[in-house]
Amino acid sequence: MPGGRGDGRPILGSVFLTISTTGNPERPATDLGFLLHKHPERAQAFSTSHGTAHVLYPEASAERCTAALLLEVDPVALVRRGKGKGRGGAPDSALAQYVNDRPYAASSLLAVALAKVFKTALHGVCQAMPERAAAPLPLRVEVPALPARGGAALVRALFEPLGWETVEAEPVPLDTEFPEWGDSRYVRLVLEGELRLADALNHLYVLLPVLDDAKHYWVAPDEVDKLLRAGDGWLASHPERKLITARYLSRRWGLAREATERLELVRLAEAEGVDVEDVDNAVDETTDTEERPVPLAERRREAILAALGAAGAARVLDLGCGQGQLVQALLKDVRFTEIVGVDVSVRALTVAARRLRLDRMGERQAARVKLLQGSLAYTDKRLTGYDAAVLSEVIEHLDLPRLPALEYAVFGSARPRTVLVTTPNVEYNVRWESLPAGHVRHGDHRFEWTREEFRRWAAEVAGRYGYDVGFTPVGPDDPEVGPPTQMAVFTRTDETSKEATA
Repeated sequence: MPGGRGDGRPILGSVFLTISTTGNPERPATDLGFLLHKHPERAQAFSTSHGTAHVLYPEASAERCTAALLLEVDPVALVRRGKGKGRGGAPDSALAQYVNDRPYAASSLLAVALAKVFKTALHGVCQAMPERAAAPLPLRVEVPALPARGGAALVRALFEPLGWETVEAEPVPLDTEFPEWGDSRYVRLVLEGELRLADALNHLYVLLPVLDDAKHYWVAPDEVDKLLRAGDGWLASHPERKLITARYLSRRWGLAREATERLELVRLAEAEGVDVEDVDNAVDETTDTEERPVPLAERRREAILAALGAAGAARVLDLGCGQGQLVQALLKDVRFTEIVGVDVSVRALTVAARRLRLDRMGERQAARVKLLQGSLAYTDKRLTGYDAAVLSEVIEHLDLPRLPALEYAVFGSARPRTVLVTTPNVEYNVRWESLPAGHVRHGDHRFEWTREEFRRWAAEVAGRYGYDVGFTPVGPDDPEVGPPTQMAVFTRTDETSKEATA
């Protein structure tokens, strides 16, 4: 039998992980060898930082094929590479030195070996059989000894939401001869279901160390990228996302917070049915997001500052703050005592913080400004109670069916006294010599309105939520096509009536 010992006995006693599939003569199970990029007729060995990983096939036929990953851990190398959780050694090795469970139980050691040995399969790549790599397979995964801090219930809570039809987590007794001693913290894991092989491998790569809850190496910032790559397509919506993120990153809370923010972007993108890049689009990688010519952006900020001053606003929200240009301008004006920039894009907020030099800002100045991540399609209690809110070149980045959600979140829930909305005037586009006919000004604009369309929308919103609205041109007001930017100034009617009777 392939992968057996010289005496004909298969190597099964110390196998850490097996992956099996079934097939038929037309679609043989031995295709698993192509997908894993490991030939079923050869036993192969790979050097890892803590020992040797072996790949072998205890069975390989058209009807059934099993690949086994066995890791021989060198306990001396494990101890020498680091002592203690903070510098490379798992706590078991730090406490017990050369006597620990690492050579016998699935852990982060096995996850690292799996990533090295099956790297191409983890990415779902198989040039020989791309259609097989992209299609679900009937899979059975067995892990004889898996540390499970949280028990069988946690094992099921982690794997069942991922599409596995069967999740068995049988506790391993401390000693079969003395059942009264109870169960150990280990389980025998069996997973069965129809999944893509790449998805199954990524589930194991992330969740084995999560269940062990004791990584054997120093968790560096690049672990966030590894987690998000392996969790692509399932982690953002997993009900145990918070626990998975915290344990995978060894409770390094700064890294866990970064991962959570990036996963929230993924979740929002999935909810909107768009790509993450379409949600996190406030930082243009190739061009400045400010419109051409640049003076128009300056005039827009000047018009906004003037309108805010006329409204007597002191506490201002910049909704969809992007790279922080308006926040920076507001900070320079002492009339504005509290400025909050909000954006769904983590990248944009990072650029804004760098632009504002928040890390070097004086205490009094820093007390005036805050940057928050949030989606304008959802209500947010943090945004209530402000004098004014600005939506500068924001609404045109939303699909039209999503506008009512923004309208309610801003005008119905947050309800600032004054709301300023600026948006391009599509009629003016004919004056942009460099803009091809029929094109919008920015690749992410979902629409651009005429003056009449904008006024109709603004009037409907004002009437629905109890605001008056006026309009101000921004930029040169062309007698034929109007200004390049149009601004609506919404004023809450209950505030107007209070001023009239004062």
